[in-house]
Amino acid sequence: MTAADLVPALALLAVLTRELLWLSATAIAISSIDDIAVDALWLTRVAFRRAPDLPAEPAEPGRFAILVPAWDEADVIGPMLTRLLSTLEHPDYTVFVGVYPNDPATCAAVAQVSDVRIITVLTSSPGPTTKADCLNHLWTAALAQEDVAGVRFKAIVLHDAEDIVHPASLGLYDRLMPALSMVQLPVLPLPDADSRWVSGHYLDEFAQNHAKDMMVRAVLDAPIPSAGVGTAIDRLVLERLAGPGGVPFDAGSLTEDYEIGHRLNRIGLKGRMIRVWKDGELVATREYFPATIDAAVRQKSRWLIGIALSGWDRLGWDGSIASRWMLVRDRKGLFTAVVAVLAYGAAALTIGQMAVRALVSSAIGQPLPPLLGAEGALLPAFLLFNAGLLLWRLVMRMGFTGRHFGLAEALRAGPRAVIANAINFLAAMRAVQRYRGTVFQGQPPLWDKTVHRFPAEPVSARFAAPHG
Repeated sequence: MTAADLVPALALLAVLTRELLWLSATAIAISSIDDIAVDALWLTRVAFRRAPDLPAEPAEPGRFAILVPAWDEADVIGPMLTRLLSTLEHPDYTVFVGVYPNDPATCAAVAQVSDVRIITVLTSSPGPTTKADCLNHLWTAALAQEDVAGVRFKAIVLHDAEDIVHPASLGLYDRLMPALSMVQLPVLPLPDADSRWVSGHYLDEFAQNHAKDMMVRAVLDAPIPSAGVGTAIDRLVLERLAGPGGVPFDAGSLTEDYEIGHRLNRIGLKGRMIRVWKDGELVATREYFPATIDAAVRQKSRWLIGIALSGWDRLGWDGSIASRWMLVRDRKGLFTAVVAVLAYGAAALTIGQMAVRALVSSAIGQPLPPLLGAEGALLPAFLLFNAGLLLWRLVMRMGFTGRHFGLAEALRAGPRAVIANAINFLAAMRAVQRYRGTVFQGQPPLWDKTVHRFPAEPVSARFAAPHG
């Protein structure tokens, strides 16, 4: 076969490549414009706004119930509880820890932290069930404790067994409630020196989401989803969601925290992400996130199932225009994960063809028709437009990461976006596969949790200079 024999095949491949470029570029442009609309709202309505003053401290401190579900958490639950009890700057709280009868190691680890402020709650079923099921057991135990003490809790606080809880968090909830029905504090992943690229991509995503997206949702009066940690919910409101004699969390949900925010919004109640600095540090919940690709894929697939797949069935598309817009953004993860891989494939195909076409053109002694179309074609201009959109999104990503974690992490945020896209694609594939099992095979949802870690050494909570 001569070089000339390749010309017809290259012409056909060029047509297919252009179609693939148009498809992926159009999808990326739509998603990017959606993201830039949020950026514009943040820049015009949030970024330069003066943070409102906090309400005055209540005359009497409120009483809080901290719910900590713990399945297979023997390695972290002891240090977490020890630190929480020794650092919280609030005089009145009780920690309810949910454990399972077939998890003796976690039960023993909780028992070793001997403190009257801890109540261990044994679930009625062996684990793993769902996190929501465990939370319902803790809710019931909190109500029973109210009957014993004769005093109601002011709010229910949600935390996980690996959380580093900010000392000022309960005091902040106390000042903001009951004016707010739900208060969500930011979540800041702990940088992992051994997993800069996998665990590190969570730094980029949470920095943007909790400093920008959640603040824009508040401006639009859209639902503020709970992160499942660092969340305080008014106790009477949670009772209202539970209904007479019921429980507030749906045991069939894998993202009960996300749904709570939407349920509150739909009955006209207000939840907010609150960003407050105290002594130069952000009042936030910190924790390690998965350090391996497999663990990250498992975690993110669980989120996608709950938010983008079963959430579609469970929550539908009700609400205001702003609420529906946020539902689209929450659920487009499956779409953007596939589009990103499609775009990488189109780019690789384009570069490869350019190299082959150059060799063929040199061999036959004449140029081949332009790969991206004749002179004046729209595709090159559209690709350039897309490149500008992506550059803006990358600059924003790096900016928010640098704001919270410093220049070194900001510089890593650029190449980490490629790794994030790969993880999100694998998570999307796994989510679809597992969801099919739930829908078509009747498999019950299970707590597909990842292995958690807790810092062996004290962690500084200090960040960059305060911003609103």
